[in-house]
Amino acid sequence: MSAVASHRSRNTFIKVCNSLISNTSFTPLPKPPIIQCSHFFNSSSSSTTKSDLLDDFSPFKDSHSEDAVINPYERRIIALGLAKIIKNQQGYVLNKFSRDFCPFLLVKIMKLLGDRQCAFAFFKLVFRDESDRIVRACCVACHVLAMQGFRVIAQDVLSWMIWRNGLCRGQEVMEFMWRGHFGYESDFSVLDSLMRAFMKVEMSSQALEVLERMRKIGLQPCLSGVSVLFRLLLRIGDYGSVWKLFRDMVKRGPRPSNITFNVLIHGFCKKGEIQTGVSLLHLMSKLLCEPDVYTYNILINAYCIRGQTLDAFSWVQLMVESGCSPSTATFSTIINALCKEGNVVEARSVFDQMQDMGVSPNTTVYNALMDGFVKAREISQASMLFEEMRNNNVKADGVTFNILVAGFYKYGRDENVDHLLRDLSMPDLLPDYSLPDVSVARLCWAGRPDEATELLEDMLKNGLPLTVIAFNSIISAYSKKGLEKKAFDAYHMMIKYDVTPSFSTCNSLLMCLSRNGKLQEAEELMWYMREKEFSVNRVAFTVLIDGYFKIGDVMGAQRLWLFTKNISTAPDAVAFSAFIDGLSKAGLVEEAYNVFLEMKNKGLVPNNFTYNSLISGFCNGGKLNEALKLEKEMRQRGLLPDLFTNNIIINGYCKQGRMKSAINTFMDMHNIGLVPDIVTYNTLISGYCKGFDMVNADNLVYKMYSSGWDPDITTYNIRIHGFSGSRRMNRAVLVFNELLSSGIIPNTITYNTMLNAICNDILDRAMIVTAKLLKMAFVPNIVTTNLLLSHLRKQGLPERTLMWGEHLKQIRVEFDEITYKILERADRDIKEDVVYLRGTSGNSLFLDFLMYLTYDYLYRNRVCGETDISAIRMINNGSSRSLEATARVHQQSMLEVNSCPMSLWKFQILSEGTKGAVYVSFMKLHIGIVIPLKIVKDLVDQGYEPDFEVKTKFMHMDHMTNIKRRKMETIMSESAGFCDGNLLSHPSLSAILIARLRYASFLLSEFLRIISIWKNVG
Repeated sequence: MSAVASHRSRNTFIKVCNSLISNTSFTPLPKPPIIQCSHFFNSSSSSTTKSDLLDDFSPFKDSHSEDAVINPYERRIIALGLAKIIKNQQGYVLNKFSRDFCPFLLVKIMKLLGDRQCAFAFFKLVFRDESDRIVRACCVACHVLAMQGFRVIAQDVLSWMIWRNGLCRGQEVMEFMWRGHFGYESDFSVLDSLMRAFMKVEMSSQALEVLERMRKIGLQPCLSGVSVLFRLLLRIGDYGSVWKLFRDMVKRGPRPSNITFNVLIHGFCKKGEIQTGVSLLHLMSKLLCEPDVYTYNILINAYCIRGQTLDAFSWVQLMVESGCSPSTATFSTIINALCKEGNVVEARSVFDQMQDMGVSPNTTVYNALMDGFVKAREISQASMLFEEMRNNNVKADGVTFNILVAGFYKYGRDENVDHLLRDLSMPDLLPDYSLPDVSVARLCWAGRPDEATELLEDMLKNGLPLTVIAFNSIISAYSKKGLEKKAFDAYHMMIKYDVTPSFSTCNSLLMCLSRNGKLQEAEELMWYMREKEFSVNRVAFTVLIDGYFKIGDVMGAQRLWLFTKNISTAPDAVAFSAFIDGLSKAGLVEEAYNVFLEMKNKGLVPNNFTYNSLISGFCNGGKLNEALKLEKEMRQRGLLPDLFTNNIIINGYCKQGRMKSAINTFMDMHNIGLVPDIVTYNTLISGYCKGFDMVNADNLVYKMYSSGWDPDITTYNIRIHGFSGSRRMNRAVLVFNELLSSGIIPNTITYNTMLNAICNDILDRAMIVTAKLLKMAFVPNIVTTNLLLSHLRKQGLPERTLMWGEHLKQIRVEFDEITYKILERADRDIKEDVVYLRGTSGNSLFLDFLMYLTYDYLYRNRVCGETDISAIRMINNGSSRSLEATARVHQQSMLEVNSCPMSLWKFQILSEGTKGAVYVSFMKLHIGIVIPLKIVKDLVDQGYEPDFEVKTKFMHMDHMTNIKRRKMETIMSESAGFCDGNLLSHPSLSAILIARLRYASFLLSEFLRIISIWKNVG
């Protein structure tokens, strides 16, 4: 080789190595669009835009680089392989091949690359021309590779050509190979390679055609090739071809072997045809074959998957009686099945028995039992098992640490997580192949999935061994955060690097879609993965069933449940528990109990969660006696009622007013060592409040304080409701003030409870409390609407009730059943001319004011995006426009009497006294707000002289506001037209609060305008 050529090759290689750092994108193999799950099929990767420097070694330099279907890791190993060739002074071969696509030079380069993966990656890189000349040359290369003993690489090349050329040209490739094989390889060699190539790209009919050609020329296919063909035919469901091929083997050879039978039995069991598998096992002896440990393990696993563990045990017994010793995989299957059923006690017994029989448990067995302990909430047992695993010198893997960390986090053992992470630094704790997986998983445990993804990509580019565990850790971390796109991006990366998805992959993706409410896409994804023979287990169905229950689609959950019982993936204890819980929460407790009985009949062991779901269902349905029977049965089966069970029972007693029994249960909790939590106390306080026994309710609050529990928002809401319901509004307001001073932010329940109370209270106090609610950015909902409509009707204003109902309907507020009942009653009252004891004009005006605020908020936050020029013009939060400009906008819509909904907003101004009272009420409403002096001046200019009460109130307001302004050091812009010196410090409330105060100021201005009109008319 010339010095110039060698120097040029070295320079080219340096460019290639440099390009690996910056230029690593590639285009994945196109996938057939079976379903419409966008994330599942749309890849986010883009084609390479820069010139690929590896193209310098390809004879097709003018072809677009996006035609090269290699991933970054393949680019790396190609570059290293080419460096090896150049280092060994063989660079002239690369130079010659780069000028002309020669099959013999291609074979030589692939042989020099040495590694099968590297050689195949190089072929994918350079095969960009699908013309007949190049295809024929590749066929020659396949012949030469086979002749020189590289048949496996030849089959890789052949399958890639067939896949790239497609089904239409597959026949041509077969003819090219058959016509040109003479002098290179035998008839059997070329036909066997063709059959395997067609099977690799899933062209079963072409593979059968090649097999038939072999038989016609007197050749017998090899057993391994036929076994692969059986596996393909069973996967695609071509049972007719399976039995025809099996009959041909019996009649014409080759005679079926144990491997053949095991493939057939496994294929039929995977399709749910277990009886067919059993029949094939009995047929083995007639064809001079004997079932081995693999045969029995296949059937045992099939029965375990269907939840028929007792049948699996009988097959283990038959296995031993036939002289076949169980293997580690046998015990692993049984232990895993028992743990899935929740029977960890029996699983531990089998674990001990296998060691007595001389079978040592491996990492898989330990992981199965450890996962069972975690699922059964026996986290201490799981930790002890991990220590036992280490003492027996069984190395943990990524699955082990994922199981433990998930359990520690779930049950609040954060200190155990820290200890476990420190152990990772110890030598020999992990096998070398697990270190990259755990390194990625560790970042995911710490809540840093983005960093984990970057580490994963770097490891893949550097060729470090990564398994499905690393990808699953990232996908699970993103799924738990609801980051759907990133989870599917990680899945796409997984497919690009030829990592086969596992059960956990499917389950995490399904959970992500379910949490985001995309149940249809989740179900389509599951069917696609089953069709592609990816691992989909019963957990996937459980996730979907639970998702349907959460969105209220009970029929969808029941449909999927019936389907799971008719396929090979039978429900396990977790699936039964999830289905029972969903039915119980949906009010179908009788149906849930029937499923519970079915669960026990199948030998599955209910756990605390299962019993708690049923007990809660019976209590909510008022069937407390049935709930107590279940609690008794729970104790008899060795399950101690936990804190959740006792809280459910206490709640059942409280709903029936049996407070003495509830307190007895509360005292029994202390006796058995259970510490009541905030839910326990809230349940008892609520029970006393519903019976208006506020003395005992207060005593429980004091007891709660002494036990170390501080009241939460639920506690305060219960007490406020209790005091307001017992007509003790003063105490309700005190509790409300206590809530504010404690730093707890009120929720919508608090607002609605207080609003319902003030509607029944005296007007003065109601105005003051309303001002507090407005300053806290009260957010109304349909409950708010219902209670205001109900109070309007009770105040003797059914016409106003219907009017507001019509306006709410126009802005597309979604009414519930209660709303419709209120409107129906108001309509019936008008038709029947019901006589009411009408409230005062002040109360009526106050209710109208609250109804206006509710309507205003719902209008501005309505779902539909329509614009109605006749509707109220809204003010943008935080706007710097002056109050005058704001008022003009609102007055314009108010004056549109015929079209504006607010034209029906009428103040009942009956006299000067009423006018003064209303104005005083508005001032009370604006406690803490500086009302501009010019508004009072406007009132005086219109002929109204404020009386002593008005002046006193205004002076008090001004004085209090100045104090608050100085305390808070808050100065609002003069252009805003008002200043609030008592704004809450919570940042999310400020913008909404400003809008609320502007509307209140506007209403006062509007009141002045109406006074002017009334005065002129008068």
